[in-house]
Amino acid sequence: MNKMICHSVSGIFVLKTLFILLLMSSGCYRGRPSEKPPIHVNPNMDNQEKYTVQSESQFFADKSSMRTPVAGTISRGNLKEDTAYYAGKRGKDKDGNDVFIHPSPVTINMDLLNRGQERFNIYCSVCHGKTGEGNGIVVQRGLLPPPTFHDDRLRSKEDGYLFDVITNGKGNMSSYKHQVSVEDRWAIIGYLRALQRSQNASAKDVPEMNKKSLQ
Repeated sequence: MNKMICHSVSGIFVLKTLFILLLMSSGCYRGRPSEKPPIHVNPNMDNQEKYTVQSESQFFADKSSMRTPVAGTISRGNLKEDTAYYAGKRGKDKDGNDVFIHPSPVTINMDLLNRGQERFNIYCSVCHGKTGEGNGIVVQRGLLPPPTFHDDRLRSKEDGYLFDVITNGKGNMSSYKHQVSVEDRWAIIGYLRALQRSQNASAKDVPEMNKKSLQ
């Protein structure tokens, strides 16, 4: 009887040992290359029918898989309802002409002016010059000079008008809407106004505390 129990116990021990060795061997094999495809218990989420870009459709009458968006569709984050900020306009007058906003819709502070100066020197000064006189480096190389920012015509133009010109271009100036963000366009205009004032300042613009140093 005792011998039977011993044989039974030893048999169970052998089976457990073999089972553990089997688990260990399978664990060591995981991650190794195999030419056999993996087993997909539920493959319907791995291989879905879909159209690739520019592919032909057998469903639509025009055979095009790329469909035109529904009229009025606007991508998320691009609604831009605030036309004053995004276009520099508040609408049109009775004759259909654009009505530009003035002054700028953004708060003017030193951070904005410093940013505007940086962007102006990068994108604008090559034609307009760093002082806005219209004598930038490309003009010195033969390009037709743009108008100076310091004549009365441009000094009296609305901020929205300047924004529209930066956005859409005018004359020999091409559009900068892809190079300069909306925020930076307003920063450039803020700096441009400061530049205009600096080049057309009078004694009245000097703070009282600084006037004595000018005498």
